[in-house]
Amino acid sequence: MTSVDLFDSEVHPWLSSLQPYQTGKPIEETAREFGLDPSGIIKLASNENPLGPSPKAVAAMRDALEKCHLYPDGSGYYLRDAIARKHGLDIANVVLGNGSNEIIELLGHVMLGPGKNIVTAEHAFVVYKLMAQLQGAECIEVPDPDFRHDLRAMRQAITPQTRLVFVANPNNPTGTTVTPDELDELIMLAPSWVTIVVDEAYFEFLSNPPDLLKHIRYGRNVVVMRTFSKSQGLAGLRVGYGLMPSHIAAWLQRVRQPFNVNLIAQAGALACLQDEEHQLRTRQLVDSQRAAMEKSLQDMGVRTIPSEANFLLVHVGNGDAVFQKLLRKGIIVRAMSSYKLPEWIRVTIGTAEQNARFIAELRIALGK
Repeated sequence: MTSVDLFDSEVHPWLSSLQPYQTGKPIEETAREFGLDPSGIIKLASNENPLGPSPKAVAAMRDALEKCHLYPDGSGYYLRDAIARKHGLDIANVVLGNGSNEIIELLGHVMLGPGKNIVTAEHAFVVYKLMAQLQGAECIEVPDPDFRHDLRAMRQAITPQTRLVFVANPNNPTGTTVTPDELDELIMLAPSWVTIVVDEAYFEFLSNPPDLLKHIRYGRNVVVMRTFSKSQGLAGLRVGYGLMPSHIAAWLQRVRQPFNVNLIAQAGALACLQDEEHQLRTRQLVDSQRAAMEKSLQDMGVRTIPSEANFLLVHVGNGDAVFQKLLRKGIIVRAMSSYKLPEWIRVTIGTAEQNARFIAELRIALGK
């Protein structure tokens, strides 16, 4: 038996079916692969902010660079305190993450393992399933008619082994939402051994945001996840957070790696919280350009799913083929095969110029 065979024999058996998360294709890789000028490539694949970060955040991060020889505040006190005050919570209710993805992972470390399961919608963010697999847990995927979470069916899918129910609102990759009343019903009727995890990565784009923090103040088993990667424009720094009752937060703090959010990220995120003008500009751009893109696609006879996020799910017939055609033209979108949606692509809302170029090239790719 070789050393490779010996090593493989000791790996957790449930990891054999685990597939790494597929990220949006980087601009630099696309430029190398197709011999393109990086400055002419537009990336509409990862739901990033086309305006970039707040100027206030950029200034704060530059100042923080002078201290980068020092370890960051391991507790993230000032950022956690600012987040808590913004939401009317206590600092003990806030857990920082290396992106909100880390909050998912921390929950898995605390609550999942072989013999346990999670419940998600069929076309929800794939990382929920990956994190469950990482812990040897099962993922129960509930059909989502019209690409919208069916929260009652998800509640009925709960078993005595269920520990986490994930709801993305708006959902990635569909952009669809559930109503505040539906969420309240799920939370109030969920069994006591289940924690409801609501992923609000795109919360800032909601037209009718639910108030889930009331459940946290009451001490119910609810975790709300937020991120600085989307409307705040700090995707490259990887900083997010979870809001939850202190009894859940205390467990996540036990398993969290020290210094998981770096010094530059903490400084940038803290400044972002204070720049409401930049957040408003981002929201206005996304709202207007999403409507314009929807109309352009409708005029082409191309179906989209109504979205309240900064992206659209677009039906193109052969998602992988259209993805490749656009890639060769220097436009990066996201093929949806990994989400069991092979006929679709997901497109981030960019600037007016970026969106116009995407529409023009898509028309050619589809022969419209």
